[in-house]
Order: sequence, then structure tokens, then C-alpha cells
Amino acid sequence: MELINWKSIAESLLFAAGDEGLSLKQIAIVLEIDEIQAESVMNELMEDYTNSSRGITIVELAGTFQLATKKENSDYIKKLVVNPTTSGLSQAALETLAIIAYKQPITRAEIEEIRGVKTERPLHTLAAKALIKEVGRAEGTGRAYLYGTTKEFLDYFGLKRIEELPPLPEKMDEDDFLQEDADLFFGKFQETLGS
Repeated sequence: MELINWKSIAESLLFAAGDEGLSLKQIAIVLEIDEIQAESVMNELMEDYTNSSRGITIVELAGTFQLATKKENSDYIKKLVVNPTTSGLSQAALETLAIIAYKQPITRAEIEEIRGVKTERPLHTLAAKALIKEVGRAEGTGRAYLYGTTKEFLDYFGLKRIEELPPLPEKMDEDDFLQEDADLFFGKFQETLGS
């Protein structure tokens, strides 16, 4: 009989869950074990991370377990985040940024509807670079986060206010919207990085 590696599965689940993390109950349900067993698995996994020289650890915040970077590496992470030129933005991040800039405030679901693909990673990248932020909650079921651009976004693109964004053509379908906006932002990024 094959032994199930609960810790490996739990680690994969935490990675897939991202910033939202997972509660003990969610872990137990997915692993099809009781919460006492799930707690034991998580304690062992947390101990493994604590006793290793990895740059990642597991933290428990507000009842959820999350993968997080180790505190002792924070100075290096700040350097990466503070210096936006250390890594450019992917096409997905540029498309997402363009949608947020022109349609803000907007929820992740609305962004994904326009893009037609998941947007969690681009949102995380843009937030880490301080180009977007949560600006409130949508009305209705679930009260999804609303995203908008930041002062850093305006500074980065040399704008005094969001109204200075170039106007979009009058007749345009969503595919055109994505391509036009991504091209606009990509061109601006190239100009900024080249100077």
C-alpha cells in the first residue's frame, strides 16, 4: 500500500492558495483527514521549515496557514520591490495594469472576465511593485476587493492625475482594448527603462 505524503500535499496546497492561505478546516477537507490530523501535519511541516535553511517559512495568520518569506531576508526583498527596474513586467501584468488604470475601481473577477484568464499572479506582482492597491470592497455577495492604481503608478508613468491617461478610441472591442492598452504601457515602460 502506497503511503500518502500529507506534508508534501499540504505544502503544494499552500503554494497554490497563495496570499489567501488555507484554514486548518480547508486543509483537513482536501486531505480527507480530521482537523487533529491536519494540525499534526501542519505542525510537522512548520517544524521542517523552521529547521531548514530555506528562504521560505510557513506562518499562521488570522486562522490561516500561508507560505511566507523569512524575516531575515526582508532587506533583500525590499531591494527587489523598491527598485522596479530589477525586473520588468510580463505581458500579463501589463495587460492587467492597463485594465485597472482605465476601468478602476475594478474587481479581480471583472479583470479576469476581460482578460479571459486568471489574474492572481499579475495582481500580486503589480501590488508588490506598488503600482496598484486595494481601494475598497464591491457591494454584494462576497464583497470582492476593488483595485485601483497608486501614486507610484502616476509617478512611474509621469502623470499628475489619472485623467491624463491617453483617451481610448471610441469604438473598440475588449480584445482591442487589451492590445492597445498593453502596447501603450509596454511602450511607456520601454521608454522609461531605456532612459
